[in-house]
Amino acid sequence: MTHPSRTGGQILVDALHVHGVDTAFGVPGESYLDVLDALHDSDIRFVINRQEGGAAFMAEAYGKLTGKPGICFVTRGPGATNASIGVHTAYQDSTPMILFIGQVGNDFVDREAFQEIDYRRMYGQMAKWVAQIDRADRMPEYIARAFQIATSGRPGPVVLALPEDMLIDTAQVADTRRYQPVQAAPSQAQIDTLRGMLAEAQRPVVLLGGGTWNAQACADLQTFAEANMLPVACTFRFQDLMDNAHPHYIGDVGIGINPKLAARVKDADLVIAIGPRLGEMTTGGYTLLDSPVPKQRLVHIHNDPEELGSVYQAELMIASGAPQATSMLAAMEPVDASAWRHTVAEAKADLAAFQQQPPIFKDGQAPLDLWQVVQDMMAVLPRDAIITNGAGNYASWAHRFYRYGAMRTQLAPTNGAMGYAVPSGIAAKIVDPQRTVVTFAGDGEFMMTGQELATAVQYEAGVVILVFNNSMFGTIRMHQEKTYPGRVSGTTLHNPDFAALAQAYGGHGEVVEKTADFAPALARALEHTKSKNLPAVIELRYDGNLITPNLTLEAMRKAAQATKAG
Repeated sequence: MTHPSRTGGQILVDALHVHGVDTAFGVPGESYLDVLDALHDSDIRFVINRQEGGAAFMAEAYGKLTGKPGICFVTRGPGATNASIGVHTAYQDSTPMILFIGQVGNDFVDREAFQEIDYRRMYGQMAKWVAQIDRADRMPEYIARAFQIATSGRPGPVVLALPEDMLIDTAQVADTRRYQPVQAAPSQAQIDTLRGMLAEAQRPVVLLGGGTWNAQACADLQTFAEANMLPVACTFRFQDLMDNAHPHYIGDVGIGINPKLAARVKDADLVIAIGPRLGEMTTGGYTLLDSPVPKQRLVHIHNDPEELGSVYQAELMIASGAPQATSMLAAMEPVDASAWRHTVAEAKADLAAFQQQPPIFKDGQAPLDLWQVVQDMMAVLPRDAIITNGAGNYASWAHRFYRYGAMRTQLAPTNGAMGYAVPSGIAAKIVDPQRTVVTFAGDGEFMMTGQELATAVQYEAGVVILVFNNSMFGTIRMHQEKTYPGRVSGTTLHNPDFAALAQAYGGHGEVVEKTADFAPALARALEHTKSKNLPAVIELRYDGNLITPNLTLEAMRKAAQATKAG
């Protein structure tokens, strides 16, 4: 059935309805006014952001939380370049996302018109597909393809440019069917081969990560692990794929890995990797597994056939989505696990020891114990609380010491994008307002997208934000002290009063400088977010010397100086 004549903008919004879109994020622009006009009469919630980077991060966080493509609208040129950080995050994190960019009209194209960019060239390496819709009558086709590509195989971002004149053109065209994500699945022969390899193993380890996971896939994985007495680790920033309280969860494989867990992976005779790309952060700079041929027997299950064998030549490569693979693994006849069943409890004990209070706090010299901050959080937060963070050393306090609940309780960028923390926390609260959301943000991190507090107030998103204020770009300072000890350059920060800033936006703000003051401050912040539906900021002022749970800056500096002198 052909619809009556509609503008390109109206066809686009109608197509979003077809594909089940309920929320979009963005910053308005004159380049897509007809879309904005069509949204006026739509029940799609358009969340207005304060900067396109924040909008793209929120769309990416939506994609992580729901498994559906996060939708983002930005204007041409500067708007598109600002949004690129979210697209890069979605690509490396395997998150479904669609970015719509207003574009110059076709009558001005290729003249370097005002804010004109060729988006195919700009986004070519950081998106699964980049296209421009030049005809209104092809809008349904392009939108359907965008949803299909963003969600099928390895999920990721799609970018569609919308010429201004096309959006006001009219066309009579029918809508499409709703998209259907497509994933490969293992063959029974592959599952039989995997079972044979597992039966021959003495020291197997399972690694989880990547996209396409859902609650059922996590439950099926748990069934598989329990039936075969397997130790399970989650890869970098995918720690919520298994409840961290589960007896078979043994820690995360990423930055700051437990040395005993790293040794366990290196010493394994079989590694079953379900979902992760096995990238640099997960493999400790490609050291846990030798490339291209690992010493361990490797089963690599990933939803993109082109990823398999590209870095690691696994003995068994299976192209499959996580749900498809885990459902078959859960149904697989268990093997005799007597050779390794004892390793589960041993690895769990190693994790418990690794999560104990670090020595740098045991002498009581530090006024604010960041380990205790995390303990106080876990004592009061519900198991389904969502914890978000961006990039920076401050995130290690969450990654190492917080025990994540069931999926989806962690939102963090595997591409290490700074500025992710605040937008992702706000997006999580907008998407699922009944859940508790707590954001970890460094002082440098917060200042990159902290203006989205205005968005949180506008949409009554009651997120609690912990700002770790050590007055420096801590990660860079750490590397600086290791390489150029004592020569501080470009890493010192002068910060505002973050609590006062939160109050200026209309939220709640407090400063905490002593350990005993945190738990009461957290209780007040949680009560404020619950009763007012407004954000709360707790600024944690602490000694910048406490740069990691393991080492101080002073210790790093002395070690580096000794190395240079020797």
